Amino acid sequence: MDIEDIAVPEFVEVESDERLGKIRSLFERENPKGIVVVEDGEYVGIIDERDLVRSRVDDDTKAGALMKHAPEVDRREDVREVARVLVEGGVRVAPVYEGERRYGIVTADAILDAVLDNLVALDVDDIYTTDVVTVTEDAHVGQAINRLREHGISRLPVVDDDGNLSGILTTHDIVDFVVREDERQGKGDRSGDLDRMLDLPVYDMMSSPVFTTTPGTSVRSAVETMRKQDVSGLVVTPEGEDGLVAGVVTITDVLRALTFTEEDAMDVQITSVDLMDTITREDVRESIGQVAEKYQEMRVLHAHVRFHEHKEKLRGTPLIQCQIRLRTTHGQVAGSGEGYGAEHAFHVALDKLERNVLEIKGVVADERYRGQLLRKLGEL
Repeated sequence: MDIEDIAVPEFVEVESDERLGKIRSLFERENPKGIVVVEDGEYVGIIDERDLVRSRVDDDTKAGALMKHAPEVDRREDVREVARVLVEGGVRVAPVYEGERRYGIVTADAILDAVLDNLVALDVDDIYTTDVVTVTEDAHVGQAINRLREHGISRLPVVDDDGNLSGILTTHDIVDFVVREDERQGKGDRSGDLDRMLDLPVYDMMSSPVFTTTPGTSVRSAVETMRKQDVSGLVVTPEGEDGLVAGVVTITDVLRALTFTEEDAMDVQITSVDLMDTITREDVRESIGQVAEKYQEMRVLHAHVRFHEHKEKLRGTPLIQCQIRLRTTHGQVAGSGEGYGAEHAFHVALDKLERNVLEIKGVVADERYRGQLLRKLGEL
């Protein structure tokens, strides 16, 4: 399916120095699917409807502060490739072009609507993230923020003292709480108030109840739940054990699944590819392939590499976090690490990935040894 079948012309074009207050008025009046941001007529970025509606950023803030860069796509591009573009760009909207002419925009929701019937063939178990990061109810909000930053994620399932799911904390929850406090207490020196907010228990800020799904649920059903509840992710719980956390499935996971192929060449997807400076996609593919070969019975079906830039720098080089997640014939395996520059971060994460791959190899070898030993003992 070409993207022209689902691209829409309902977008508004604004200059990067336009006030968000005026843009919000445009949304209320014209109800577009997205905002295309330009500078002197040249495309520079996108503002997603969801980000604008949910954001409590001051009306006097310029559009450029809220926009994200999304790669341009051709209207005849295949829907799978556009899904890849959205995932790698970390966006939910992209501008669509016909030659030099801006044809419209395409959204993640439109793509999901177009392929929804096909998603019944996939189960949540095929795509969800198992290496989930959680936080406890009594942890401080400051600790939760550090965990979100450390892992480059936007949501944390919250568990009680027994490890049972009790809520979820998202970056939106935190920003929304802080802005509400700003509006309630007024402007001024808020450093002391902010410190007190960071010391609050996560329980005071989390959302509950949590929308969940199970590994055996079809991806179509999971997407329908997300759309109905207006959330971008669900906590995955084992069948019949609603209180336990098995993982998380998000809209991004679904889009990523659309790019899976049956080709012999390993499918590698990179999020925030613009942070790659001295390393190429082929370098990434080759390095991951070398690690996978150390356990020859494990075939990599899909590799996802995610780069996340922190504010910290060393001689001008930003601190980068890299996460590598492999979907293999032996389940999921991951590795993460930080370094100055994308190449350094990638190799730190690759080392961790290699240790985890070799650990799987060792576990399987131990199981085989035990099986052989039991068979021998049975023959005595």
